[in-house]
Amino acid sequence: MKKIILALVVLSSIGACKQNTSKTNLEANKSFAALTELYYQEGLKQNPLEATIIGDERYNDLLPNDGSIAYNEAYKKFNERFLDSLKNYDRASLSANDQISFDVLKDQLEINMEGTKFHFEYLPFNQMNSLPLIIAQFGSGTGGQPFKKVKDYDDWLKRVSAFSVWADTAIGNFKLGIKAGIVFPKSLVIKMIPQMQSMVVTDAKKSLFYGPINSMPASFSAADKERLTKEYEQSILNVIVPTYKKLGDFLQNEYLSKTRTSSGLSSIPGGVEMYAYQVKQQTTTNRTPEDIYQTGLSEVARIKRAMDSIQNLVGFKGDLKSFFDYLNTDKKFMPYHSPKEVIDAFENIHQRMQPNLIKLFEHAPKTPFEIRQTEAFRAASASAEYNSGSADGTRPGIFYVPILDATKFNTTSGMESLFLHEAIPGHHYQISLTQENTLLPNFRRYGGHNAYVEGWALYCESLGKELGLYKDPYQYFGALGDEIHRAIRLVVDVAIHTKNMSREEAIKYMMDNEPIGEQGATAEIERYMSNPGQALGYKVGAMKIRALRTKYEMELGTKFSAAEFHTEVLKDGSLPLNVFEAKMDVWAASKK
Repeated sequence: MKKIILALVVLSSIGACKQNTSKTNLEANKSFAALTELYYQEGLKQNPLEATIIGDERYNDLLPNDGSIAYNEAYKKFNERFLDSLKNYDRASLSANDQISFDVLKDQLEINMEGTKFHFEYLPFNQMNSLPLIIAQFGSGTGGQPFKKVKDYDDWLKRVSAFSVWADTAIGNFKLGIKAGIVFPKSLVIKMIPQMQSMVVTDAKKSLFYGPINSMPASFSAADKERLTKEYEQSILNVIVPTYKKLGDFLQNEYLSKTRTSSGLSSIPGGVEMYAYQVKQQTTTNRTPEDIYQTGLSEVARIKRAMDSIQNLVGFKGDLKSFFDYLNTDKKFMPYHSPKEVIDAFENIHQRMQPNLIKLFEHAPKTPFEIRQTEAFRAASASAEYNSGSADGTRPGIFYVPILDATKFNTTSGMESLFLHEAIPGHHYQISLTQENTLLPNFRRYGGHNAYVEGWALYCESLGKELGLYKDPYQYFGALGDEIHRAIRLVVDVAIHTKNMSREEAIKYMMDNEPIGEQGATAEIERYMSNPGQALGYKVGAMKIRALRTKYEMELGTKFSAAEFHTEVLKDGSLPLNVFEAKMDVWAASKK
């Protein structure tokens, strides 16, 4: 009898212990969820342009002076505070989803803190990553800034009024960079100057920024229309145009003569360390630049062998370089007469693969999708790109295609693989499904890691045959061209920034190993010069996703489902690659 009573007491105390533990874990999860939400909300106020892009309109009137000392100090304290807060949580006591969030947040905060050691503000904008270009896209009325209500119009006037102060800070930082020897290559600045000059007009009606007035909603009152028209004209002539002129004049008259002739970061003080940091940040790995470089050489050789087989298949006589020239110049590969025909050709790709999407994907986004021609003001220096839609579906995800001359738009440039990457199922599926997933904390719904996001999109290019594409050998060759392009990036990005490879040598290497013209190769190499390490994320991420798929196919056999694999890849949003691999292994183990 005593044994029975003792057993009941023990069971009762175990039950109470479980209840207390469960209650403690629940409280920890609630507290941690509150922390991640606070991190997200404070981050939006710190980055109001990002808030606008994701459809949060609370800060549409703000433009941060993100190169100022005050901003940078606040940014550092922000990351320090949340990193300290993480110490209050026992990761093991959190739910599985919160454990992922813990790992993501810790990784993000640590990499942010590491970046504060460097003076990236001394290089405030370039020919590709440029607030002046973002402002132009927003202010044209075709970008992320909404122009539907009177308040939207007033918000923009307030936001753009801060542009002049931002520009003064940028110029001040450029000057500090000159003193420190941290300056851009001359070839990049030459591209930046006309971008600024193109915004300088004497007639407000001819400004890109007059677009919202031309498309003002008919529902606005006559008084509002009159007021806004007057205020927009004044803003264009008194704030916007003088600011672009100030930036263009500074770059032309002061900065250009102080630029460097070298191409890579290793030639500036602390450049080697800056590059190592950017490789870590952009790949979310601890792989060394040299390791990535060697992977690039190996991948270039492998893909060139596959290209040789396609050349033999179509019966082309001559070396691979001659085949590249043939693809780039033969008129039969340039059948279009207008931008509309190019856009229609991409939509045709979309429709052809539609029946096979349901075989490989269990879920499709609700966010609308559109294909648009890139605006003329930025087309010359733009690549095809995806701009994410808003989570509420009011703004579609947009696949932008730069078309400078439709008659020279080449079908062998990898149109099918480009669509798979930038549009569907690449960026549109990944970003939209993540934003639509309300089970994720907001900082993960709207966050992004280069290696995961671009790695997924490049992985999607490898799905072409499964989706019923790449039946034309020239389109498959174009896909190989896109793949080798990403492999070449591993070689030239690292070589430019650590091995003193010049701009000209990098352009030649690219043209020797893929079917790309000099203009395209130049734009690409200058992109790597201005944004070190970013181009590495594509191949590093894609190879990780493909390696895991291959591993699980072998381990699971008939239990493996590509559609389930894709669901698992996408369901937790963008992750650092080490966190991603760990959670994928847990999924695979559960399938066994």
